[in-house]
Amino acid sequence: MPDGMNSQRPPWGSILAILGAALIWSTSFAVTKVLLGQLPPLTIGAIRFTAAALILCVLVRLQSGWRPPPRRTVVKMLCAGLLGITAYFGLENVGVDFATAADAAVIVAAFPVITLITEILLGQGRVTVSRVAGMLLAMAGVWLIVRQSAESSAPHRLLGDVILLVAGVAWAAYNIAASRSGKGHSPMTNTYYQTIAGAFGFLVLCPLEWRSWRMPDAAGLGMLAFLAVMCSVVAFFLYNHGLRRVPSSTAVNLLNLVPVFGLISAAAISREPVGWIEIVGCAVVIAAVVLGAGYGLPVRRGRSRTVAASTTPPPAVVAEPAATSAPRSARESAYGENAEG
Repeated sequence: MPDGMNSQRPPWGSILAILGAALIWSTSFAVTKVLLGQLPPLTIGAIRFTAAALILCVLVRLQSGWRPPPRRTVVKMLCAGLLGITAYFGLENVGVDFATAADAAVIVAAFPVITLITEILLGQGRVTVSRVAGMLLAMAGVWLIVRQSAESSAPHRLLGDVILLVAGVAWAAYNIAASRSGKGHSPMTNTYYQTIAGAFGFLVLCPLEWRSWRMPDAAGLGMLAFLAVMCSVVAFFLYNHGLRRVPSSTAVNLLNLVPVFGLISAAAISREPVGWIEIVGCAVVIAAVVLGAGYGLPVRRGRSRTVAASTTPPPAVVAEPAATSAPRSARESAYGENAEG
């Protein structure tokens, strides 16, 4: 839906759908942290995305008149899936294993700025005062978290934060690759093929952890089901349902609540202490994303096109949606760019 509809008040049902998706995605850090006590990180990814791929395999074929994309397009989608699912979520799971769910919620919130930096370095983005200020502010917010990790008595927490930042680079690469791979195809079709590739990548890698394999208990199975069904499928449908009636710029603003929900879930689910540094860091990073987006500044309007792009990022805002397909218009709104490219 074009951003020109921002003057209209979106229906509450659509807003609640996007908030529901944000809430589900934000809990994935804490749920993964707890589940890591029973299963290793790559194995979690293999089970989660294999189950999600099977569900999407059924759903995508229920679409009226669905046909597989051309082989060349499928290959591009699969490559994007290896970046956005295997590489990103593999690094995220390992990072959460070493660090904390609260650290992940705050650091992941800075990923849009990492994507913006990547696009500028590749000559695909414009340098503006607000964007530079947003980058510096995001660095300050992440620095608060990393500095605390360096001073923490918890072993390997700093290493976990560094791995999470590397995951941000993989996520940025995914956004760029996905924005070029799925033009003209539905978000579900993009997500389906990307999830297949991501699951395959995890299935290849997870035997490296075979010594740590064991049967999870009932709670562990429930958490796996939550990650596969709720985070990878249900939240995707809620988000895309909301985007039918909500302007993309509004969706971007709503998804900035993900790190806030993430801190709450870290305290409630994984029982992590959340102090003022995490809260301040979270606020600084969100302010950086909004500033880097240039909200409130005049931007050129253009046609709105729908293709696959971020995490969340949509994927440009949070990482978890990187496993789904979001409209390019949302990424353009996040960075104040013309939909015409």
